[in-house]
Amino acid sequence: MQYMEAVQLLTNLRRGVVEPCVLAVMLEGEIYGVDLARRLTALGLLASDGTLYPVLARLRSSGLVSTRWEESRSGPPRRYYRLTPEGVATVDRFIESWRTFSGAVDTILKETRR
Repeated sequence: MQYMEAVQLLTNLRRGVVEPCVLAVMLEGEIYGVDLARRLTALGLLASDGTLYPVLARLRSSGLVSTRWEESRSGPPRRYYRLTPEGVATVDRFIESWRTFSGAVDTILKETRR
């Protein structure tokens, strides 16, 4: 596989799982946007911090995430994100679907001759 093909494949894989992974991180509780971006970038799920904020805006407008502002001692106010009950239900459905789907992919890959 050529380098650019590999990059495009990874981009497509990320695109399909970023939103559910953002929601899954929020199962642990409320999180500051910068902390969420750092965590997902460190795991290789985001190409850059800047790609997270449009995702968060979509999740907020769809009612899966709510936000609150908190004053900061060291700069501008911070926006914190947390799951709504609908967001929790969405993550639960994703987890169930992902386990089935990823299990099927793993089975296929194990059966190949490579």
